[in-house]
Amino acid sequence: MSTTESTIEINRLLARLTETWNAGDSAGYAELFTADADYVTFFGLHLKGREAIEETHRGLFRTAIKLDESDVEPSIRHITDDVAVVVTGGSSSVNGVPDPSRTSTVTFTALRTPEGWRFASFHNSRVVKP
Repeated sequence: MSTTESTIEINRLLARLTETWNAGDSAGYAELFTADADYVTFFGLHLKGREAIEETHRGLFRTAIKLDESDVEPSIRHITDDVAVVVTGGSSSVNGVPDPSRTSTVTFTALRTPEGWRFASFHNSRVVKP
């Protein structure tokens, strides 16, 4: 598979992340990650594995937080044919109202698996003005 094809697939994976979040689909959201993924929230909670990701997001998805489409073009840097570092922006709305205080920079490690590309790590950092 070419780097271009891999980039397209990783962008689809990012789109599915937003789709499953906004649909409140915690199982679908968790499936986008490897079984042993490391997931670090904006406040530093470290979730270990797909099961923990699904369980934590099941409750979170009951809230009024929805992801907004990012206007940041993802940076996708292929380390090998099967591993890429992805850095992108993130923002969300609460009760349909955009909340700029929730703007983030999100870093992923994407891994090609037999099931397709999955995220092996996730780290969400809030963007703050120094």
